[in-house]
Amino acid sequence: MSRIGNNPITIPEGVTIDLQPTHIHVKGKLGELTQEYSEVEIKIEENVLTVTRPSENKSVKAKHGLYRSLIANMIEGVSNGFTKQLELVGVGYRASNQGQKLDLALGFSHNILLDIAPEVQIETVSDKGKNPIIKLTSHDKQLVGFVAAKIRSFRRPEPYKGKGVKFVGEQIRRKAGKSA
Repeated sequence: MSRIGNNPITIPEGVTIDLQPTHIHVKGKLGELTQEYSEVEIKIEENVLTVTRPSENKSVKAKHGLYRSLIANMIEGVSNGFTKQLELVGVGYRASNQGQKLDLALGFSHNILLDIAPEVQIETVSDKGKNPIIKLTSHDKQLVGFVAAKIRSFRRPEPYKGKGVKFVGEQIRRKAGKSA
C-alpha cells in the first residue's frame, strides 16, 4: 500500500487542471506544466485530486506514488514556485548575471559563462564581507534542481576547507587535515 500515493491533493484557488487520458496539464499564476502518465487513474472531485491504481502489479505500485508526487509538485509550482539558493565559498569566488547569462569566477583560469533556461529567474547577491549567493526561482521543480546541480558541479565543496559551490544551509562533512 502506497502511503504517498493515497494522499489526496487539494487544488488551490487560481489553479486549473486539464485532465486527458494520457497526460495532465496544470495552469496557474506562475506558469503551466504538462506531465504524461500511464497505468494509474486520476480523478478530480470538488477541488481534490486523487490518484488510484487499478491493479496491484509491481510497475503500477511503483508509478502510483511517483505520479502523485509529480502532480503535487506541479500544483505547488504553478501556485507558489520553487527556489534554490547556492552559496560560493572561497577567496575570489564571484557570481554575476546579465539577464539569463550567469558569469562565475570559481578559481579557474577563465570565467564560466552559463546560459540559464528562460523559465528560471536568476538573481545574484554579493554583499561585502559575505559569500556571494545565487538565487534560482521557477515554477518547475525539476528544472530548478537541474540548473542548481549543474552550477554546483563546476566546483563541488571539498571536505578539508569547505571551499566550493554549496546549497545554502548544506552541511559539508569535514575531514581532518594532515596530522603533524
